[in-house]
Amino acid sequence: MAPAVGARPIVIVDYHKGNLSSVERGLAEAGGSAVVSDDPAVIRAASGVVLPGVGSFGDAMAYLRASGEAEAVLDALGRGVPFLGICLGLQLLFERGNETDDGSWTGGLGVIAGSATRLESSRLKVPHVGWDQVHLTEHGRGCPLFSAVPEGANVYFTHSFALADDVPGDVVAARTHYVRSFASAVWADNVFGVQFHPEKSSAVGRAILEGFVGVVGGGA
Repeated sequence: MAPAVGARPIVIVDYHKGNLSSVERGLAEAGGSAVVSDDPAVIRAASGVVLPGVGSFGDAMAYLRASGEAEAVLDALGRGVPFLGICLGLQLLFERGNETDDGSWTGGLGVIAGSATRLESSRLKVPHVGWDQVHLTEHGRGCPLFSAVPEGANVYFTHSFALADDVPGDVVAARTHYVRSFASAVWADNVFGVQFHPEKSSAVGRAILEGFVGVVGGGA
Protein backbone atom coordinates (compact mmCIF):
# COMPACT_ATOMS: atom_id res chain seq x y z
CA MET A 1 0.00 0.00 0.00
CA ALA A 2 2.17 2.86 -1.22
CA PRO A 3 1.23 6.41 -0.26
CA ALA A 4 0.08 8.63 -3.08
CA VAL A 5 2.64 11.04 -4.49
CA GLY A 6 2.16 14.45 -2.89
CA ALA A 7 -0.25 13.13 -0.28
CA ARG A 8 -0.24 14.84 3.10
CA PRO A 9 1.48 12.64 5.68
CA ILE A 10 0.28 11.19 8.93
CA VAL A 11 1.81 13.37 11.65
CA ILE A 12 3.18 11.83 14.84
CA VAL A 13 2.90 14.53 17.49
CA ASP A 14 6.26 15.21 19.13
CA TYR A 15 5.93 16.59 22.66
CA HIS A 16 9.62 16.08 23.41
CA LYS A 17 9.27 13.17 25.83
CA GLY A 18 10.99 10.31 24.05
CA ASN A 19 12.07 8.53 20.90
CA LEU A 20 9.16 8.19 18.46
CA SER A 21 11.04 6.29 15.77
CA SER A 22 9.33 2.96 16.54
CA VAL A 23 5.90 4.50 15.88
CA GLU A 24 7.16 6.13 12.69
CA ARG A 25 8.68 2.83 11.55
CA GLY A 26 5.52 0.90 12.42
CA LEU A 27 3.35 3.21 10.33
CA ALA A 28 5.79 2.97 7.42
CA GLU A 29 5.72 -0.85 7.60
CA ALA A 30 1.90 -0.61 7.58
CA GLY A 31 2.03 1.34 4.32
CA GLY A 32 1.67 4.85 5.71
CA SER A 33 3.63 8.00 5.02
CA ALA A 34 4.44 9.45 8.45
CA VAL A 35 6.51 12.31 9.85
CA VAL A 36 7.32 13.37 13.40
CA SER A 37 6.58 17.04 14.09
CA ASP A 38 6.11 19.52 16.93
CA ASP A 39 4.85 22.26 14.57
CA PRO A 40 1.17 23.08 15.21
CA ALA A 41 0.72 24.13 11.56
CA VAL A 42 1.98 20.74 10.35
CA ILE A 43 -0.30 18.95 12.82
CA ARG A 44 -3.34 20.95 11.63
CA ALA A 45 -2.63 20.09 7.99
CA ALA A 46 -2.09 16.36 8.56
CA SER A 47 -4.06 13.62 6.82
CA GLY A 48 -3.96 11.68 10.08
CA VAL A 49 -2.66 12.41 13.59
CA VAL A 50 -0.99 9.99 15.99
CA LEU A 51 -0.46 10.98 19.62
CA PRO A 52 2.04 8.49 21.04
CA GLY A 53 2.50 7.22 24.57
CA VAL A 54 5.46 8.90 26.23
CA GLY A 55 5.81 10.54 29.67
CA SER A 56 3.17 11.33 32.29
CA PHE A 57 -0.32 12.79 31.89
CA GLY A 58 0.40 16.08 33.71
CA ASP A 59 3.73 16.78 32.02
CA ALA A 60 2.41 15.86 28.58
CA MET A 61 -0.66 18.10 28.83
CA ALA A 62 1.44 21.01 30.12
CA TYR A 63 3.72 20.78 27.09
CA LEU A 64 0.90 20.23 24.60
CA ARG A 65 -0.89 23.33 25.84
CA ALA A 66 2.19 25.58 26.07
CA SER A 67 3.42 24.57 22.61
CA GLY A 68 0.08 25.06 20.84
CA GLU A 69 0.00 21.38 19.91
CA ALA A 70 -3.14 20.69 21.96
CA GLU A 71 -5.10 23.33 20.06
CA ALA A 72 -3.74 22.04 16.75
CA VAL A 73 -4.77 18.47 17.57
CA LEU A 74 -8.28 19.60 18.51
CA ASP A 75 -8.53 21.65 15.31
CA ALA A 76 -7.56 18.60 13.24
CA LEU A 77 -10.06 16.42 15.07
CA GLY A 78 -12.74 19.03 14.53
CA ARG A 79 -12.35 18.80 10.78
CA GLY A 80 -12.62 15.01 10.86
CA VAL A 81 -8.97 14.02 10.57
CA PRO A 82 -8.43 10.39 11.68
CA PHE A 83 -6.68 10.29 15.05
CA LEU A 84 -4.89 7.47 16.88
CA GLY A 85 -3.85 7.80 20.52
CA ILE A 86 -1.34 5.23 21.79
CA CYS A 87 -0.96 4.40 25.51
CA LEU A 88 -0.71 7.84 27.20
CA GLY A 89 -2.00 9.29 23.93
CA LEU A 90 -5.23 7.35 24.51
CA GLN A 91 -5.56 8.66 28.07
CA LEU A 92 -5.00 12.28 27.01
CA LEU A 93 -8.16 12.10 24.88
CA PHE A 94 -10.25 12.06 28.05
CA GLU A 95 -11.33 14.77 30.47
CA ARG A 96 -8.79 14.23 33.21
CA GLY A 97 -6.02 12.11 34.70
CA ASN A 98 -4.29 12.00 38.09
CA GLU A 99 -0.81 10.94 36.97
CA THR A 100 0.89 13.82 38.76
CA ASP A 101 3.45 14.05 41.56
CA ASP A 102 0.78 14.66 44.19
CA GLY A 103 -2.05 12.65 42.59
CA SER A 104 -4.07 15.76 41.78
CA TRP A 105 -6.24 15.91 38.68
CA THR A 106 -5.03 17.42 35.40
CA GLY A 107 -7.41 18.24 32.58
CA GLY A 108 -6.93 16.31 29.34
CA LEU A 109 -8.01 17.14 25.81
CA GLY A 110 -11.61 16.42 26.77
CA VAL A 111 -12.55 14.80 23.46
CA ILE A 112 -14.29 11.94 25.30
CA ALA A 113 -15.83 11.95 28.78
CA GLY A 114 -14.06 10.06 31.53
CA SER A 115 -10.74 9.78 33.33
CA ALA A 116 -7.50 7.83 33.64
CA THR A 117 -6.41 6.50 37.04
CA ARG A 118 -3.65 4.33 38.47
CA LEU A 119 -3.85 0.55 38.47
CA GLU A 120 -3.76 -0.40 42.16
CA SER A 121 -2.97 -3.94 43.31
CA SER A 122 -1.31 -5.68 46.25
CA ARG A 123 -1.22 -8.95 44.30
CA LEU A 124 -0.28 -8.13 40.71
CA LYS A 125 2.75 -6.20 39.55
CA VAL A 126 2.25 -2.58 38.51
CA PRO A 127 3.32 -1.31 36.01
CA HIS A 128 1.49 -3.75 33.77
CA VAL A 129 4.27 -4.76 31.36
CA GLY A 130 4.19 -7.47 28.72
CA TRP A 131 1.78 -9.34 26.48
CA ASP A 132 -1.90 -9.50 27.37
CA GLN A 133 -5.21 -10.07 25.66
CA VAL A 134 -7.68 -7.64 24.14
CA HIS A 135 -11.32 -8.72 24.27
CA LEU A 136 -13.38 -7.01 21.59
CA THR A 137 -16.75 -5.54 22.42
CA GLU A 138 -19.65 -5.60 19.97
CA HIS A 139 -18.70 -2.01 19.12
CA GLY A 140 -15.10 -3.03 18.61
CA ARG A 141 -15.97 -5.81 16.18
CA GLY A 142 -17.15 -3.09 13.80
CA CYS A 143 -14.04 -0.96 14.26
CA PRO A 144 -11.85 -0.72 11.13
CA LEU A 145 -8.68 -1.01 13.21
CA PHE A 146 -9.73 -4.46 14.44
CA SER A 147 -11.17 -5.93 11.25
CA ALA A 148 -8.22 -8.35 10.94
CA VAL A 149 -7.70 -8.90 14.68
CA PRO A 150 -9.10 -12.04 16.32
CA GLU A 151 -10.88 -11.95 19.68
CA GLY A 152 -8.42 -12.43 22.53
CA ALA A 153 -5.38 -11.43 20.49
CA ASN A 154 -2.21 -10.68 22.45
CA VAL A 155 -0.68 -7.21 22.32
CA TYR A 156 2.12 -5.47 24.21
CA PHE A 157 1.40 -3.24 27.21
CA THR A 158 3.57 -1.06 29.41
CA HIS A 159 1.58 1.26 31.72
CA SER A 160 0.64 2.04 35.31
CA PHE A 161 -2.50 4.07 34.55
CA ALA A 162 -5.61 3.04 32.61
CA LEU A 163 -9.06 4.33 31.77
CA ALA A 164 -11.51 4.31 34.67
CA ASP A 165 -15.09 3.06 34.92
CA ASP A 166 -16.52 6.51 34.07
CA VAL A 167 -15.64 6.08 30.39
CA PRO A 168 -18.84 5.76 28.31
CA GLY A 169 -19.50 2.16 27.33
CA ASP A 170 -20.53 3.06 23.80
CA VAL A 171 -16.96 4.13 22.84
CA VAL A 172 -15.21 1.05 24.27
CA ALA A 173 -13.86 -1.15 21.47
CA ALA A 174 -11.90 -3.63 23.61
CA ARG A 175 -11.24 -4.49 27.24
CA THR A 176 -8.28 -6.05 29.01
CA HIS A 177 -8.42 -7.68 32.44
CA TYR A 178 -5.43 -6.85 34.64
CA VAL A 179 -5.92 -5.56 38.20
CA ARG A 180 -9.33 -4.44 36.94
CA SER A 181 -11.24 -4.59 33.69
CA PHE A 182 -10.26 -1.48 31.77
CA ALA A 183 -10.97 -0.15 28.29
CA SER A 184 -7.87 -0.99 26.26
CA ALA A 185 -9.24 0.44 22.99
CA VAL A 186 -11.80 3.10 22.14
CA TRP A 187 -13.45 4.32 18.96
CA ALA A 188 -15.66 7.36 18.40
CA ASP A 189 -16.14 8.47 14.78
CA ASN A 190 -12.69 9.57 13.53
CA VAL A 191 -11.06 9.08 16.94
CA PHE A 192 -9.27 5.83 17.84
CA GLY A 193 -7.18 5.02 20.88
CA VAL A 194 -5.36 1.98 22.26
CA GLN A 195 -3.75 1.46 25.67
CA PHE A 196 -1.21 -0.99 24.29
CA HIS A 197 1.61 -0.35 21.81
CA PRO A 198 0.70 -1.58 18.32
CA GLU A 199 4.19 -0.64 17.08
CA LYS A 200 5.56 -3.28 19.50
CA SER A 201 2.81 -5.86 19.04
CA SER A 202 4.14 -7.91 16.12
CA ALA A 203 1.68 -9.03 13.42
CA VAL A 204 -1.42 -8.05 15.41
CA GLY A 205 -0.07 -4.55 15.94
CA ARG A 206 0.80 -4.23 12.29
CA ALA A 207 -2.76 -5.21 11.33
CA ILE A 208 -4.09 -2.48 13.63
CA LEU A 209 -1.76 0.14 12.14
CA GLU A 210 -2.72 -1.03 8.64
CA GLY A 211 -6.33 -0.47 9.63
CA PHE A 212 -5.53 3.09 10.70
CA VAL A 213 -3.54 3.77 7.53
CA GLY A 214 -6.54 2.50 5.56
CA VAL A 215 -8.87 4.89 7.40
CA VAL A 216 -6.52 7.79 6.68
CA GLY A 217 -6.27 6.83 3.02
CA GLY A 218 -10.04 6.54 2.72
CA GLY A 219 -10.56 9.96 4.21
CA ALA A 220 -7.73 11.89 2.61
